Amino acid sequence: MTTVYLDSDFLIDQVFWQYAFMLPDRLSAQDFASTRYAEPTQLLRLGEEWAGHFAPRLDELVTLSIDGPRPERFYRMQSLLFAIFDVISPYIAVTDTRTSPTQRPTTRPVVPRHRTFAPVRTEARLAEELLRESLAHRWTIDELASCVHLSTSHLSRVFVEAFGKSPLAYLTMLRAQELARLLRLTELTVAEAGRRVGWTDPDYAGRQFRRSVGVTPRQYRSMAHMSART
Repeated sequence: MTTVYLDSDFLIDQVFWQYAFMLPDRLSAQDFASTRYAEPTQLLRLGEEWAGHFAPRLDELVTLSIDGPRPERFYRMQSLLFAIFDVISPYIAVTDTRTSPTQRPTTRPVVPRHRTFAPVRTEARLAEELLRESLAHRWTIDELASCVHLSTSHLSRVFVEAFGKSPLAYLTMLRAQELARLLRLTELTVAEAGRRVGWTDPDYAGRQFRRSVGVTPRQYRSMAHMSART
């Protein structure tokens, strides 16, 4: 058995470039991917012929990754991985709406960061769910730690290990992502959309959004509308 681990940020980048003709940015790529590939687990049966076809590529990927990522072999690893994608992609079930009980939307951090592939602590997962489900709440680290029954320092440590950011930095990222979605899909003013995600001061909302996305909310909306027209 060969297990291939892929960082979700890397996959979102591939979705963005695959559908670049219709997606204005990586934030919209996240929404698109969570809808199109909403089923979290799929079992693909390709048959013995394809299994034998995969074996040399998988073995070479393993060989190239034993000592960690090597920049000089990056393109070879990419080519092997994409050759595998090319074969399995027709077998992957896609959907336009989330309907089955096991389907769930996933939104990952915009800025790539290093993560280890390890089980997520229950407390970190619960804290992340609280932040995601109550974006507009005025969270403090003390309140969040109390909700998951950890000390503030312990929560900060396990959360960073799980998600690559502190809880409050992660909350800012989630708010920026939701604000981007509202700017793309609604006619709410920037101030109204900012209040929806928990930023009551429009100037503060603009600064935080620009830190996360790289452009102001108005610039982002203009870019998204221009992309939609083309």
